[in-house]
Amino acid sequence: MPYVKVRESEPFEKAFKRFQKSCEKAGLMAEIRKHQRYEKPSEARKRKSNIARRKLRKLQAALARKGRL
Repeated sequence: MPYVKVRESEPFEKAFKRFQKSCEKAGLMAEIRKHQRYEKPSEARKRKSNIARRKLRKLQAALARKGRL
């Protein structure tokens, strides 16, 4: 769990913004969003397949650009 120590004479809003950023870096918000509702196993497979397909397409595009340079 991320934590933030409030510095001397630091406004609460600024400390809260730092806390939000540390939560985002830790992946906490993404994890919460992922567990907000039930995902059927078939939906999970489909989502993972789409992610893998996107990664592969991105890698192939990067390799193609590298080959052209």
